[in-house]
Amino acid sequence: MNITRKYLIIGLFCLFAGGLRAQNSYTNPVLNHDMPDPTVIQTKEGEFYLYATENHGYSIPIARSFDLVNWEIIGAAFTRETRPSFEPKGGLWAPDINYLKGKYLLYYSMSYWGGNETCGIGVATADSPQGPFRDHGALFRSNEIGVTNSIDPEFVREKGRNYLIWGSFWGIYAIELSRDGLSVKPGCTPKQIAGRAFEASYIHKRNGFYYLFASIGSCCEGLNSTYTTVVGRSRNLLGPYTDKSGKRMLDNACEIVMKRSDRFIGPGHNSDIITDKAGDDWLLYHAVDAQNPRGRKLLLDKIRWVDDWPTVQDGHPSETPQPTPLF
Repeated sequence: MNITRKYLIIGLFCLFAGGLRAQNSYTNPVLNHDMPDPTVIQTKEGEFYLYATENHGYSIPIARSFDLVNWEIIGAAFTRETRPSFEPKGGLWAPDINYLKGKYLLYYSMSYWGGNETCGIGVATADSPQGPFRDHGALFRSNEIGVTNSIDPEFVREKGRNYLIWGSFWGIYAIELSRDGLSVKPGCTPKQIAGRAFEASYIHKRNGFYYLFASIGSCCEGLNSTYTTVVGRSRNLLGPYTDKSGKRMLDNACEIVMKRSDRFIGPGHNSDIITDKAGDDWLLYHAVDAQNPRGRKLLLDKIRWVDDWPTVQDGHPSETPQPTPLF
């Protein structure tokens, strides 16, 4: 073997050993497209699939990435023929993707502005993260479950039991689901776990704590949006969740994770936390870009844990090049 070929092989081995960093740095936004309310899942093959609120002809757009930085929109969860219809005037908002017993479960909100009492949450399933998704209809509607503005679902599996967390500015609630996740468990009723300041909930478990991420403020007023990402924590899934001083999220107390920067306004409605091969935690979320304010763009930042509380660098979206995740 000649020396040039030998060192080429050694170099390629070193490149792939321990994970491939496709590029050394990235700059927000990671997807310069309207992608509100992102939710993400990683397959066993290592691919990432992201889903977002319906927009621009996509009935829940689907994007794919191998590194959380470079994204390609590959289609939509529903076609015109398969799109859910239990709320006739409703849009498909704030999906949540999960994997349970060999199926991909996609929970979604169906609502319209002013439809607080008739909106609801549905679920669809697929064998592949790319779909096609088969709709199973509404789990419940606001006027059936007794929770006004029943949107923003998040599925949580804990100790072999399935739960749905949801709500938007009328309280955050939890309820147990059936074993297949396709219906509410008979006899179960909603339990409120946070107050009326919040929406877009996401629960993350770490070091014995459950962290309830949420968003406060206005999501959808362009450069005037006040969306802010906040958090509380608890030793139990169903609370009580508190801030650092022990005040309850049920009373609207919280800690700020991330607020606006000069360039990125209204950062919120974060996805699941993804941990890379270096052990770093990463958060996808949306924000309005002052340099291109049409829509809410997809952003990525590393979570930093300080005394077991999450934040991002400087407490706002990054505007300068950042080291990429390691996968």
